[in-house]
Amino acid sequence: MVKVWLEVYGCSSSISDGEMIAGTLASNGYELAGSFEEADASVIVTCVVKDATANRMVERIKHLSGKPLVVAGCMAKAEPERIKRLNPKASILAPNAIEKVGDALASTLNGKGIAILSDSIRPKVGLPKVRVNPVISIVQIGSGCLSECTFCETRIAKGRLTSYRIGDIVRQVREDLSQGCKEVWLTSTDNGAYGRDIGTNLAEVIKAVCSIDAEFMVRVGMMNPQYIPSMIDDLIEAYRDDKVFRFLHIPVQSGSDRVLRLMRRGHRASTFIDVAKRFRRELKNCTIATDIIVGFPGESEEDFDASIDLLQEVEPDVVNVSKYSARPNTEASGMEQLSRHVVNERSRVMHSVVSKVCYSRNMLWKGWEGTMLIDELAGGGLQGRNFAYKPIYLDAGSIRNIINDYGSEDKDSNGMSVGARRLLGVWTRVRIERVTTHSLVGSMVALV
Repeated sequence: MVKVWLEVYGCSSSISDGEMIAGTLASNGYELAGSFEEADASVIVTCVVKDATANRMVERIKHLSGKPLVVAGCMAKAEPERIKRLNPKASILAPNAIEKVGDALASTLNGKGIAILSDSIRPKVGLPKVRVNPVISIVQIGSGCLSECTFCETRIAKGRLTSYRIGDIVRQVREDLSQGCKEVWLTSTDNGAYGRDIGTNLAEVIKAVCSIDAEFMVRVGMMNPQYIPSMIDDLIEAYRDDKVFRFLHIPVQSGSDRVLRLMRRGHRASTFIDVAKRFRRELKNCTIATDIIVGFPGESEEDFDASIDLLQEVEPDVVNVSKYSARPNTEASGMEQLSRHVVNERSRVMHSVVSKVCYSRNMLWKGWEGTMLIDELAGGGLQGRNFAYKPIYLDAGSIRNIINDYGSEDKDSNGMSVGARRLLGVWTRVRIERVTTHSLVGSMVALV
């Protein structure tokens, strides 16, 4: 039996692609290898959202090229010629053709790499999976987007919006729940645009998923701000369901309308501000996450200050800061670039502001007591999420007695105690003892 090593990089959609690639390979008679060294061939799911990430992909492709290789993910569609220069014998698999990974692998094993770059007509639901996390179901509700952002290479890789049918999505969720999943991630290139091509919207798919008679939680993935106002009443109603984490990821990218026009984002800064404030009013302790790009071509000091002012006004709970980097074949790559010194300095200032804002938001949770769903083994301990999707870490020392009572202190192949692994998917009552910029640290009060 041919053993295949799989590496996956990027967003939750990429992780989902990796799970389906693993499931498809297993169903085709391949064995998933535990290491690159023991493998006969490799598959890598790539990401090219930033320069640093793309550079890492180049290094990984070089490293993996000592054996037959399939390169999948966004780089496969956006930069196939670059991949061919790195490894002429590699097979190349577009993000929307992952069910053909068996064909791509068979070809590269025969020494004749092929490029499968055309999109499949089959939605990415109903495909076999090998899950990364046994209690988390990652369900793609669509692919592609309607945006025309001048900086984004993912748009080139994923193409125009294709929304999957609600019935297909619900069937996938139902199947995953029957296999023991307790947390469902609804993900796509842009959840906000979902349904605009098939006459529905994101609120409707959330309601349909929540109608399933089972105990689970739903995390709604990233949605661009411009699509929210037209459905905000329905969306807030959907979020009121106790099964939905009160977590909203809406990337603003800049606080300057001038820069947003250069980015061709399709929204104003005020759109983000209004949506964030409305959700905060309607849904108590709602977590707001956003993204900021620092140093976009043409960004002035005034534009940068507008981004800082926006963050200080809204005070998001989570802010992902990225230094602008020009991606191939994007419009912004042809614009006059700012000096790296300016970009680095603005990034330093922005990170300082973000740290203060996020720490201040987390301090509001100190002393809170309530329930959370344990969904991850982390740093020798356990991590879970409460109703607002706040990450709460329980260190191994504070839960040792409960772990031993629940199962065993024996270690599995990953060095995690069997008792701790059995706690995945379990609800527990916790108390927040201290906070950091990025997480809450708690103690377990009792299992629910």
